[in-house]
Amino acid sequence: MILTDEQRLDWLRLIRSEKVGPRTFRALVNQYGGAAAAREALPAPARRGGRLMLKVCSRAEAEKETAAAARLGVRFIAMGEPDYPKTLKAIDSAPPLIAVRGSAAIMARPSVAIIGSRNASASGLTFAERLSRQLGEAGYVVVSGLARGIDTKAHKASLESGTVAVLAGGHDRIYPAQNEPLLQAIVEQGGAVVSEMPMGWEPRGRDFPRRNRIVSGLSYGVVVVEAARRSGSLITARFALEQGREVFAVPGSPLDPRAEGTNDLIRDGATLCAGIEHVTSVLEPLIASGPDLDRGAEEPQHVIGVEELWDELDLPDVVRAPTRPVAPDAGFDEERGEAEGDLTVFLGPSPVAIDDLVRQSGLSIRNVQMALLELEMAGRLERHGGNAVSLIVGS
Repeated sequence: MILTDEQRLDWLRLIRSEKVGPRTFRALVNQYGGAAAAREALPAPARRGGRLMLKVCSRAEAEKETAAAARLGVRFIAMGEPDYPKTLKAIDSAPPLIAVRGSAAIMARPSVAIIGSRNASASGLTFAERLSRQLGEAGYVVVSGLARGIDTKAHKASLESGTVAVLAGGHDRIYPAQNEPLLQAIVEQGGAVVSEMPMGWEPRGRDFPRRNRIVSGLSYGVVVVEAARRSGSLITARFALEQGREVFAVPGSPLDPRAEGTNDLIRDGATLCAGIEHVTSVLEPLIASGPDLDRGAEEPQHVIGVEELWDELDLPDVVRAPTRPVAPDAGFDEERGEAEGDLTVFLGPSPVAIDDLVRQSGLSIRNVQMALLELEMAGRLERHGGNAVSLIVGS
């Protein structure tokens, strides 16, 4: 699949519209048959969910962003196109469009993420540098988040062999600004810089965990060099586990707070990493056997997944739906796919599994998904890990 310029603009307009994230994008395109039709219909599900106004990205706004991207040498690659990384396409929350600067071809090579503390120790920086260089020499691309500390060292050590930087903001809003020369070097030496955020977007705190799931999604494995407890690096490790990736952790002194997170990871089952052989011995057989990473699809499928809680390390437990009499399906119009019944009677502030909503309500999965989509578009629904949802308090 290769999008035409007009189709690419339609995809950009839809993903840039209010309340549309990666999974909502797929659900909308699946429901309405294409990005253009989904965008045209976008206000309707929001109104049915209780939201009167919804901002839809205009053609002029999308054209402006496309032009700004082109001036920087950035192009948009859609999920399903040949240059879209197969590893990233496999994750549940894969961005429909990624903005790429540099060589997209490098993302087709086996990649390993190296991440860690911004305020890293000298020994941590030395190890990250050595491991990155050795992995590059072994044919791996090093992926990281362009942050200070471990990320910076990993990128610099793998400039010649190949590295990919994932941004939390737009391509014209580099953070930290001091790493802009490093970004330029990555592009000039055949690497790539990736972002899912709009041009002009200043990264906020919650944007960094969003970035982190792309860092792990691009990679076969994630090496955590140093990480304090509740650090962003541990969020990346959690994403890696959820995505079926290998997690490696470098042990450290129990007296150093920067080693608490990595030591915890090892205790919880991560592979101890004290050298390149600990990484390659695990990954090489997986890559050689052709791991089934292609769980994604070129076109959105008939599923609505779950949105991660970007700014929380610990996800709430999923609770079972309360036992209620099974409601008839008459409140839903199958032809319109419209949720006229009130599914909110089965929802509350505690997360409930979508499968339980289907079972307890007696409604079809299609109607439950459409009702949840309408509530989400109205800003009344929150999605959690474990395919669970809850009503937003006060909505």
